[in-house]
Parts: sequence; C-alpha cells; structure tokens
Amino acid sequence: MTTETRGSVRQRKAQAAAPQEKQPLVEEVDSSEAEEIERNTSSAPKPRPSPKQRLDDEDEAYSPWVDILRVLSFLAVASCALSYLISGGESYMWGVRHTPRYMQVEWWKSQLRGPIYLTPAELATYDGTDETLPVYLAINGTIYDVSSNRRTYGPGGSYRFFAGADASRSYVTGCFAEDRTADMRGVEDMYLPLDDAEVDKHWTAADMAALREKELAEARRRVHEGLLHWVKFFENNAKYPRVGYVKREEGWLEREPRRELCKTAAKGRKPRKIPGKE
Repeated sequence: MTTETRGSVRQRKAQAAAPQEKQPLVEEVDSSEAEEIERNTSSAPKPRPSPKQRLDDEDEAYSPWVDILRVLSFLAVASCALSYLISGGESYMWGVRHTPRYMQVEWWKSQLRGPIYLTPAELATYDGTDETLPVYLAINGTIYDVSSNRRTYGPGGSYRFFAGADASRSYVTGCFAEDRTADMRGVEDMYLPLDDAEVDKHWTAADMAALREKELAEARRRVHEGLLHWVKFFENNAKYPRVGYVKREEGWLEREPRRELCKTAAKGRKPRKIPGKE
C-alpha cells in the first residue's frame, strides 16, 4: 500500500517537470514584402550549365541555312572567276561567244593527228563549196580552219576569196579577187612614190639614189607590218584553229610570172613632193 502511493507521486512529479513542446509560429508577411522577396529570389545567379548541356543547347539552336548560304556564295564567286579565266576576260557569267581552242573537239583532234600538209590544188577543195568539208584558208603558208564562220568565208560570203587559197598578197593590196596568191613580189610598189621628172630634178643623182633606197626600205616595212597584222589576227583568234601548212615545190616562186600591182593598190601612189613644199 505504501509502495504504490510512492510510485504514483513520482509519476506525477515527472509529468509536471517535463517541458511542454512549443507550437511553431507563423509570421504574417504583407503583399509588398512578398513581392520584394520574389524579386530577390529570381535575380539570384543561376548555376552555370555543364559542357554537355551547352553542346545540347547549341545543337538545338543550329540552323543549316547559314552553311548552305556560305556554300552557294562560294560557288557563285568561283563560277564567275572560272568563267573569266576560261573566256580570257570576255565574260564573268559564261557568256562566251568564242569557245577557247582547248575546249573544241576539232582542236584536240588536230593536236592528236598533228598538222596537215596540203598542196595549193588540195587546199582549193576546201573553199566551202563542198559542205561536207571544212572551210580552210591560208596566210603566209599556214592553214586555218574558218568553218565556224562559213557564212563569211564560204560561197557568197564577203571574204569568200580568201577560202581555199593562200591569198597573202590580197590582205595587203586589198584586191581580193585579183591577188589570190602568196606571191608578195612587187607589193611594196604601192607605198612607193611615182617618178616625176619635173619634181625629181630638185635632187642630185646621188641624193635621189639614197632617197629611193630609203623609200624602198620604208615601203617593205609597211608591207611586212600589213601582212603581220593579219597573220597575228588568225594566229590569236580562238575561232580559227591552225590545222597545218601549205606544201609547195622547191623554187615555185621563181616559176611564177611577176604580177603587176592591182589597180586598187596603184591608185594610192602619188609623185614626190618638192623639198620645202611637203
């Protein structure tokens, strides 16, 4: 009886001595302060993305159109440059009127087979009358294919006299029909003054001889330059490839009769002028 009473007393003391648990307090915050806290929270520095995350983000933002535009721009510039190079400065946009020799099939064929050699009689068959054959002309012994301009050099064309022959003389004299020959002897006469006794008496015999030598040298120079102009014209013209050479017998020129100067060329000759009255 006494023991139970003591135990009950101890239990009551222990319960009285145990501290009571505190309830959590909730602090009330007004709306303006809540907005300030939200702003401070949102402006806080975000963690840096990892390298893998950055690569993933770049892949998502990548657009192939930029690279496509770069490639197209490069191809456009390269095309213009190549066109300018191939056309010899003629066009940037492939507007090539005369295809370069190395892009012509016939040119490559001629390179592979080598030059052809034709006699004047054989060359005459290539005057354009036979449409199955190319049109050839020769100047200073070299043969060129002018088939690309058949309407001009073929039958009925304004330069038909040059086709099928070496008409070197006519390139200088301008007598296309009469001078269809390679014989250049006497062409220099067209640049020599006419002798006139009334005018020539103003020079001594020695002075006249020296003057005539000087005039002859100048006339021959002009003939040479006149022919050279047309030689270079065909030599450097991509439209007219060189195909070969005229084959002649040795000493052919000596056997040809010497030609008179044609009327058209002779018209340009004038008498000398009296010294001091040039």
